[in-house]
Amino acid sequence: MSKSVAGVELPVERGCPFAPPAEYERLRERAPISRVRLMGGAEGWLVSGHEEARAVLADRRFSSDRRKDGFPLVVGDAETQRQLRAQPPLMVGMDGAEHAAARRPVIGEFTVKRLAALRPRIQDLVDRFVDDLLATEERPVDLVRALSLPVPSLVICELLGVPYADHDFFQSRTAVAVRRTSSPQERLGAFADLRAYMDELVTRKESEPGDDLISRQIARQRQDGAVDHAGLVSLAFLLLTAGHETTANMISLGVIGLLSHPDQLALITADPARTPLAVEELLRYFSITDVVTSRVATDDVRIGEADIKAGEGVVVSGLSANRDPAAFENPGDLDVERGARHHLAFGFGPHQCLGQNLARLELQIVFDTLFRRIPTLRLAAPVEDLPFKSDAIVYGVHELPVTW
Repeated sequence: MSKSVAGVELPVERGCPFAPPAEYERLRERAPISRVRLMGGAEGWLVSGHEEARAVLADRRFSSDRRKDGFPLVVGDAETQRQLRAQPPLMVGMDGAEHAAARRPVIGEFTVKRLAALRPRIQDLVDRFVDDLLATEERPVDLVRALSLPVPSLVICELLGVPYADHDFFQSRTAVAVRRTSSPQERLGAFADLRAYMDELVTRKESEPGDDLISRQIARQRQDGAVDHAGLVSLAFLLLTAGHETTANMISLGVIGLLSHPDQLALITADPARTPLAVEELLRYFSITDVVTSRVATDDVRIGEADIKAGEGVVVSGLSANRDPAAFENPGDLDVERGARHHLAFGFGPHQCLGQNLARLELQIVFDTLFRRIPTLRLAAPVEDLPFKSDAIVYGVHELPVTW
């Protein structure tokens, strides 16, 4: 394969909320793995094909360690990237035995069986917020603030034992951290604020444990020996920031997608048994964490027709892979009966999203409840006028005005 650099610089903004950038399709048709230019001027590889994306994400010769030279960060200038690489590693930035040791103790918190016990509580929360929606006399209502953001925020707060009274703080700091247009000082300051908050939280749990994930991890570690305070701070940081931002955006985008495709919405309102399939399709269709799945090769690797050298950065585009016609028939269509769970919205391989079952459960409950209880719900602004998050690492919408 040619080592010439395609005329594309990452990250590429979405011009249409319902379609990937045209550059992705052009590159995928030319070659499913292409040389591109990354933010900051470095060269790397963009993986746009579905089969190739799965191959990279499953291959342990590609490292997730952001501290390694060549790892493709798609935010900030060279100095910002240097400072980001110096941050304490999170689970998503670990490899091999280190990653397995950090992930293994937490897997049990996110099994389907354990999360099923949370269903009544999540249903109660969603019903409460929908009650508030129905009680308001003002129209339109911003669904982001009224439902999309508070539901996953409350759920993750309760799971971790974080006081919900602090939600404005961590939501505001997370928003700064994931916004590509944040200055280096703003982004690093947000990370520092969040870590300091988590440090205090873990310290409090060590002396005042409760019935929550962090307290259970502390108890387990004490049985095995010493408590890894720094590791628990990193775990809490990751789960809190990732556990509400992504699901909140998917709730809003899912509502937009279904209201914009009334024939598809009618299928799930007529038969809620279809909702789990609809959730999978919406996850595939929007693929909100497009280029955060990055790797750096630790050895020379041949994937398809591409010869990737050790030290070269690789960015896997989940959005492009999830629109690959070789993997999904008519990929540009929203089809809630597609039933395609081989999408890459949660990644693939050893780093596949730990909280995917929780996200699925929240999305199913929200969509079923919202459209059953407010069947006349509709957008209060044209889709093209909605403030989509073109400036964020996690795609979504800043506000979602609705009425009924």
